[in-house]
Amino acid sequence: MKEHFAIKYLRREILPTVFCPGCGNGIVINCFLKAVSDLGYEDLSGFAFVSGIGCASWCISPYFKADTLHTLHGRPIAFATGLKLARPDLQVVVISGDGDLAGIGGNHLIHAARRNMDLLVICINNLNYGMTGGQVSPTTPENVTTTTSPYGNIEPPFRLAELVAAAGANLSARWTTYHVGQIISTIKKGLKKEGFRFIEVISQCPTNFGRRIGIDKPPDLVKWIRSICTVKKENSNEKLRLGIICERYRPGYVSVLKSLMERVRGEG
Repeated sequence: MKEHFAIKYLRREILPTVFCPGCGNGIVINCFLKAVSDLGYEDLSGFAFVSGIGCASWCISPYFKADTLHTLHGRPIAFATGLKLARPDLQVVVISGDGDLAGIGGNHLIHAARRNMDLLVICINNLNYGMTGGQVSPTTPENVTTTTSPYGNIEPPFRLAELVAAAGANLSARWTTYHVGQIISTIKKGLKKEGFRFIEVISQCPTNFGRRIGIDKPPDLVKWIRSICTVKKENSNEKLRLGIICERYRPGYVSVLKSLMERVRGEG
């Protein structure tokens, strides 16, 4: 029983929850804190968390017992970059949604991956702009009905984990909220690496996304999400591939910048 409630010392008990019934955000919160606990952290004093605007941005504040920055829509990675350069000793973690990170903030996402900035970014992808009414996002599947696509979405979606991998991240992975054990192990892997690390979690949104596609029961929506995913590499063109998309060992931006500064000072 003690082990089951081990992560309580890392989070605040706030009731009622700010999330809609059946939302997957709570699963990701618990996965992250379980990973931190498994790695032996006694508190979150060595962390700083950054989020933008959207449902997923509520994961860290007010729930984490930690220093947090709740920033402008689409700008969490920009804020996190400045924070990491100012305080390289901290584990800087961004947790936000697909609309915030890939829509409004897509440019920051790809360039942070290109630079291999030393950040862990967890994107809770609920396939729509859930907080603002269920509009099409950059990850909404084709032909899906949303607030702004009443006759079906005609835009091809981004595959975020592949996009970030192609941009140069040291680690890029994708799971669903069904894959709790895999999320925890990948977060632990990410926390032990340098450079840019990206974990996409496909999550259910029964309130806005689910009811517009006729699946408003959370368990059924999780099953539907699993049906559009696969662990087989050869089927990745038809479905979203789950697992580790890429893993590299390039030096992180902070260490590269430090080496440059030392060289310049030495030449001076």
